[in-house]
Amino acid sequence: MFAGPLEYFHNPIEVYFCMIVKSEKKKIGKMACNSATCQSGCYGDEHSVDEDDQKRPPVQEDGVSAGGGNFNCDGLCIKCKVNETIAATHPAVSEGGGDRGRFCADCFRSNLFGKFRFAVTSNAMISSSDNVLVAFSGGPSSRVALQFVHEMQQKAQKNFEASRDRLLPVFGVGVAYIDESTIYPVSSHDYDGAINQMKLIVASLAPPAKQFFVVPTQSIYSHDSTDGKDRLTELFGAVSDITGKEDLQVHLRMLSLQKVALENGYTKVVMGTCTSQIACHVLEATVKGQGFSLAADIQYVDARWKIPVVLPLRDCLSEELNMCCILDSLKTVEAFQRPRSGINGLISSFVKLLQEENPSRESTIVRTAGKLTPFCFNRIPEVGDNNGCLATKRRQKKYNLKPSESLPPESYCLICNNPLKKPNGTSSNHFHDGRASSEIYASTCSSCQYQILPKDPTLLENFFLLLPQSMTTLAKDSRDNHKLLRDQIQDCLLSDSDDGA
Repeated sequence: MFAGPLEYFHNPIEVYFCMIVKSEKKKIGKMACNSATCQSGCYGDEHSVDEDDQKRPPVQEDGVSAGGGNFNCDGLCIKCKVNETIAATHPAVSEGGGDRGRFCADCFRSNLFGKFRFAVTSNAMISSSDNVLVAFSGGPSSRVALQFVHEMQQKAQKNFEASRDRLLPVFGVGVAYIDESTIYPVSSHDYDGAINQMKLIVASLAPPAKQFFVVPTQSIYSHDSTDGKDRLTELFGAVSDITGKEDLQVHLRMLSLQKVALENGYTKVVMGTCTSQIACHVLEATVKGQGFSLAADIQYVDARWKIPVVLPLRDCLSEELNMCCILDSLKTVEAFQRPRSGINGLISSFVKLLQEENPSRESTIVRTAGKLTPFCFNRIPEVGDNNGCLATKRRQKKYNLKPSESLPPESYCLICNNPLKKPNGTSSNHFHDGRASSEIYASTCSSCQYQILPKDPTLLENFFLLLPQSMTTLAKDSRDNHKLLRDQIQDCLLSDSDDGA
């Protein structure tokens, strides 16, 4: 290949190549010249191809090899290079993808908590004056969210006690479980056992103490549980579509969280929604025709509600959260976990298959959807704060938004509270029996029209009466609140001629 000493090479590429050859001797067995006159030190005669093949590190079953980069041949963590990997110390752990063979338990958890902490700090999710309510379902995602929020609170408490002036208070934490047994009944034995387990989980957390709420879904109607159960049962009986029932359940769950947060003075609602769940929602919303409002549901912050909702686990995969629960022995409650059905169930199965083929599928779906332009309410309101104005300008520059794109929409869906593309617009409905039915139909998004609203136009008004009052007034309140917000931050929005400096 080369016929002389290094100084005889006049081509810079050849010189550079020989330098690489000298420093990476183990990789060039097949590229050696085997010439007796070669004095370039290309390592051609010391090792044969067969010997090189014997030194090639084997590939493990989980796709983690022993070469370079993220591969390791001795079973040591690629981050700390001291401890053994999870695959070596916890052979029974089957989830977690390639992280099992790359990181030790401590480094894995540190990386996972780092994602959580970065999401919280970079999006101003939790401040010292906040009182946050953690939505707890008993599953791995909400369990990890509760644990990480608790650890942040513990650190804030230690800093408060160590501070002399003690100017920064410690944010409060509450936990809420939404009881949906009226919609999907369970045995009293299973129900009581699951609730007791949740109470023990919350009580086992170190001080500061956290209040635990069990909120029945029917409480969004009135304090009369009997009347609320009857109306809730009749409402779900009026929805014939399986997917529509599940979607309506999600909307009522959010209303229940908002209700308990408002009544008990909480300022933020923390959800355990992770990358895997968002990836499923992206495809579900696409299939259901919710493309316009999709960007509103997949951001770190959703402040269209009276109490802003934050997603600190947005960058974490469900496999990572499951493995964290196993490694940290975090107890979960599976009594109320039920498989999804309809369109949602099909999408979940599809995404699961994609993830098995390529562990980066879910993250790719979320990153792709993240390129959508977010709405103005996808940030923590900072009205009246100069830092808030600067943060708004930075956000406008980051997403390359124009003022018209950053303004809140004028209308929201009557049922799901998703922003509508055409405010006060009329859709191509087929109702001709009265003005009220047409207005109800025009006030909902296409997904709710086809999956939740009754097909018979004569039943629309009765269906409207079955909806909770908080749902029927929410769209109007959201529209009024965001009009006020738009007026207040108008001076902070970039103009077309502003360079964002």
